[in-house]
Formats: sequence, structure tokens, C-alpha cells
Amino acid sequence: MTHSPASEGKTRVHLGLGSNLGDRRGNIERAVALLGERMEVERVSMLYETPPMYEEDQPPFLNAVCRCAAPPAPRDLLRFIQEIEAALGRVPGPKNSPRPLDIDILLYGAVTLDEPDLVVPHPGIGERPFVLVPLAEIDPDVVHPVTGKTAAQMLADLAPDAEAAVLFEG
Repeated sequence: MTHSPASEGKTRVHLGLGSNLGDRRGNIERAVALLGERMEVERVSMLYETPPMYEEDQPPFLNAVCRCAAPPAPRDLLRFIQEIEAALGRVPGPKNSPRPLDIDILLYGAVTLDEPDLVVPHPGIGERPFVLVPLAEIDPDVVHPVTGKTAAQMLADLAPDAEAAVLFEG
């Protein structure tokens, strides 16, 4: 694949986006637009509706994954996505609580980090259909830098009875 001049010297990043409060579709669309103000958004998956996975007593999520070309500084990206989440109404709360927007750094090229507030690749990728379905849609051959598996392989590894993400038609 050829890179555009805008992505030269930048790292390919995969971000997971989710929303289960307010205008879910609008929240994700606005987040992608805001991401595009500071980096090149190369691809965005379709939207998938999924039941909440960890705290089940809350509304269903809309989820998507986008691939971006970002400068090689994961901490700067973390600060930027936290600004976007706050701008779209996310407030600090319990882990896995309902939220208008959640953005996770899934993969940051081949970078691996394990810090108290930033773990890359995201530790939940392999167990989450709401991440793997859209990730495999837009980039099935992207390789997880720790497991060595592609997104398509990780999706195939999910238990057959795992709840699948459903394409959102709304």
C-alpha cells in the first residue's frame, strides 16, 4: 500500500470508538472529524451495535474502529483522545460505565507499552468482538505486535458462541 505524503514519518494507529449515551452515531462521527483535524484518518469501519460486555445494566453501544497516521508519540495521542472524549461530554466515572464516547488506542504500529495509564496494544483486543469485527473489516492483516496474530486470526479465535457485533442499520 502506498502512503500519502501526509502520512510519511508517521505511525499507523488503530483506535476503537464506542458510544452508548446520547446521539451515539453523532458522537462517533464527531470524534472521527476531530481526530482528522490533527492526523490523517485513513479508514473508518462501519458502525456495529453491541450489548455492553462488562457492566451489562446499561444501554447498547455503537462501536467502530478507525486507522490513522499519527506522529510517533503514544502519550500525545492519549492526551488528544482524552480531550476529544471530554469535548463530547465524557466525565470521569467508574470503569465500564455508560459514556457518550470512549476512544481506545488498540494498536500503535509495533509499539508496546505497559504503563499505569497507557497499555499498548490494548489488553482487551483478543476478547472483544466489538473491537475485532470492525478491526478485521478495515485491516484484517494488521498484526498484533505481542501475539503475532492478524486481526482476522484473532477474530477467528473467539469462542464460536461469543456474541458478535451486529451491523448498525439505524
